[in-house]
Amino acid sequence: MSLILVIILAALAWAAFHDWQLPNALRYRPFQGRVWRSSFPSASRKDIRDFLSVFGSACAFGDCDRLHLRPDDQVLGVVRAGRPSRWQPEASHVEPLARALRERYGVLLDDIWHDGLTLGGLFQRVQQARGRPAL
Repeated sequence: MSLILVIILAALAWAAFHDWQLPNALRYRPFQGRVWRSSFPSASRKDIRDFLSVFGSACAFGDCDRLHLRPDDQVLGVVRAGRPSRWQPEASHVEPLARALRERYGVLLDDIWHDGLTLGGLFQRVQQARGRPAL
């Protein structure tokens, strides 16, 4: 009986540990700050960091993990990679992000959503909504 309990606790600990991290393919990238700055030279570092923080929090990524994301990463791909559960419907994966964008920036994700939407495209829309040039 105690062996089963240990196995269950180990599985729960493993799931909790891996739930808040980026998948391996993204986590082991170098930091992507230069790529963001070259893609959006008129955007401030603070604007980029704030956007990545909002995105990362909505997707339950750690603060360091958000710096591994690139502007050409597809939003849906990152969200799916961060929450690979087969039992949750797709809408529940994107809902926290939609809520965070609406609350923080006043951007309605439904209005700009398409399957190929990238983080850079989303950041550009956020900057436009804030009245700041993105490029």
